[in-house]
Amino acid sequence: MELSAYELEARLHQFNRLIQELLRGRLHRNTFQPWEVEILLDIESCDLSNVNRRELLQRYQKAANRYVERGGRTLLKLSEYLAGKHRPRPGVQAAPAAGPPGKPGAESEK
Repeated sequence: MELSAYELEARLHQFNRLIQELLRGRLHRNTFQPWEVEILLDIESCDLSNVNRRELLQRYQKAANRYVERGGRTLLKLSEYLAGKHRPRPGVQAAPAAGPPGKPGAESEK
């Protein structure tokens, strides 16, 4: 469901608070908005067993904020982030931060 700009801004602020609570390792409340429950259930449904959960949540939070800044009208779910559905053009990937491993001369470029 698309949200108005005002609603989206308020929800994004609440989303950032929720993710910060998760990063701290404890939730300070026992009541949640329905959309927060949906986000929490989505996070729980993703297989995060082989990843650094804290780092992934930080990257997800940053991507969700960028998604809204770039015109997204809903909050990005973790499952969408992991599937790459938030990207504007499918098939286009960001350039790698470093060259491929074993690249000849990579160590001499420092």
